[in-house]
Amino acid sequence: MAETKDKAPEQELAVHGGVHNYSSEQDWVKPEAPLLLERLEWFKDQKLGLMMHWGPYSQLGVVESWALSDGDADWARDCIDWGVEGEELKREYFGLNRTFNPIRFQPGLWAELAAEGGFKYLNFTTKHHDGFCMWDTHTTDYRITGPETPFHRHKYADICCRLFDAFREKGLAISAYFSKADWHTPYYWAPGMERGSQMWRGPSYDPRQYPWLWEKFVQFTHEQIMELMTRYGRIDMLWLDAGWVNARRNQDIRLGEVVERARRIQPWLLTADRTVGGPYENLITPEQTLPEQPLNVPWESCITMGTSFSFNYEDRYKSVRQLVHLLVEIVAKGGNLALNVGPQPDGRLPAAAIRRMKGLGQWLKVYGEAIYGTRVWEPYASGAVRFTRKGDAGYAIRLYKEGERVEEELTLPLEAEPAAVDLVGGTANLDFRRCEAGIAVRIPEAARAGETPAALALRIR
Repeated sequence: MAETKDKAPEQELAVHGGVHNYSSEQDWVKPEAPLLLERLEWFKDQKLGLMMHWGPYSQLGVVESWALSDGDADWARDCIDWGVEGEELKREYFGLNRTFNPIRFQPGLWAELAAEGGFKYLNFTTKHHDGFCMWDTHTTDYRITGPETPFHRHKYADICCRLFDAFREKGLAISAYFSKADWHTPYYWAPGMERGSQMWRGPSYDPRQYPWLWEKFVQFTHEQIMELMTRYGRIDMLWLDAGWVNARRNQDIRLGEVVERARRIQPWLLTADRTVGGPYENLITPEQTLPEQPLNVPWESCITMGTSFSFNYEDRYKSVRQLVHLLVEIVAKGGNLALNVGPQPDGRLPAAAIRRMKGLGQWLKVYGEAIYGTRVWEPYASGAVRFTRKGDAGYAIRLYKEGERVEEELTLPLEAEPAAVDLVGGTANLDFRRCEAGIAVRIPEAARAGETPAALALRIR
């Protein structure tokens, strides 16, 4: 676990600078239920998800939630430049619901762009650590449909409902991000406790000393999760953040109890109790990174398209070429990419993000066969080539840097003689010859002419 500068030395935490560590393969527990095993294979087929961090904080263009935590001020308040700190900062932040009015929100357009971009599921922040709920919860007024939030009058006010329905209509699955911590409710950050006004990412009190107050928080959390599980249609995955909230840290929310309740209604439900390990971390979730080698368990890297999970006015986005290479690298190692886009405060997606979503989709329309539904094929990498497999076919994906030209012959380190080699989305039965390093495949002139693609893929039969 990374060292943190938190003021609670007894807590070994899984977050540093807002970025979570990820569990090891050894911490992964294989589910016993056949349906969950089947759903994990389904998950491994998807490869590309759209992650979205969105809430009142998007108005500021700063990191989501974290500036509220005094224990994380050394890094999370670097972006706070308007002369406030401490209690005044918290008051201003928690008051952002009174100005959050994303009247240009178009859920159908978001879903259409996601489908066009080749995304297969949505992972949306129903609630981040700040406690603001993007659904019509009955547990708190601190919600998108709350009386103080001007958007509550809008026809799309119940954002989760509208988004989930729109994405399902386009054939995308739904993953509900939910923070187990809640810095707004007095059941977690209770006033007048031993921490005084100096809050950190954990509760303001020791749950062992105030079990009745902690129980209120547990019931509050269960009720919110069950609202999402019972009132918002099919949910394919419950993606749980705030890994410090767990029994080992004396923050036992009895997660298994609520997950099993949810699975009586949605038996296919996968859960990602990230960084905790055990039976409810069905998949491992690296953040802003990816493993050095393939993992033999289900996993998903959540990585930003720009530099920030939430909307940033000056954000710098990765190029389409970089995104293709990132996706290919992750898929070759057996994982999924949850690519994060932060919507604007007015309800639109940034134009630069839209261009990249479309560019990624254009590449996947041609070469997606080598991506979706594939598994690791050793050697997973050789130089600038990455390998995947599906059924009886193997795929070699050549990554090209900006300015690089497609070669006349591509050498692949294959020991067995293939029956045939095809260009995915192009010419079948390419010429190839045996060479000292494996086989050398002749790339057709048509594939070498014009602009060099981010990558091209060969099918090996």
